[in-house]
Amino acid sequence: MAEEAVKVFLDSNVILFGFLSDKGAPRIILDLLSLDLPFLSGLTGQYNIIEIKWNLKNKLPEALPVYKEYFPKLGLEIISLPSKEEIKDYKDIISEKDVPVLASAIKGEADYLVTGDKDFIKVENKGRFSFKIVTPQEFLEIQGGKAAKWKIVNR
Repeated sequence: MAEEAVKVFLDSNVILFGFLSDKGAPRIILDLLSLDLPFLSGLTGQYNIIEIKWNLKNKLPEALPVYKEYFPKLGLEIISLPSKEEIKDYKDIISEKDVPVLASAIKGEADYLVTGDKDFIKVENKGRFSFKIVTPQEFLEIQGGKAAKWKIVNR
C-alpha cells in the first residue's frame, strides 16, 4: 500500500527565501516540491500569495521574473482566503497578520506548517492543531530517512 503524501503548508517567508537563495532548507523544500514526489504535497494560502506578490513588487522587484517562472513548477495547492468565521477562534493565539495563515493551514488539512516566522514558532500547539509548526530545517530533520535522500537535491 502506498504511503500517503505529507502535506506541507509553506508560509510566505519560506517561499520567498527559497526563491532568493540557491541553498538552505527553504530552497531544498522548493526543489523537492518541484520534483512532484509522491510522498510530498505542498500547499500555501491565497493570503500568502498576496503577501508574496506585495513583497516582490515593493521590496524585491528584481526577483519577480524568477517567481513568475518557477512558482508554477512547485505545484502548490492554493487554499482560498479564510472567512471571518474561520479566523475568529485564532485571533488570541497569534498576531493579527498571521491569523489568516494559521487558518489556511487548518483549512488545507496540513500535516506541517513550515515557517521562519518566530511568532509562529512560539505558538504552543501540542494537540491543539492537526499539524506541527516547524522551521524549514526542522521539517527536513523530522522527515528522517526521507530528509537524507532529499539533501542531494541541494545544489
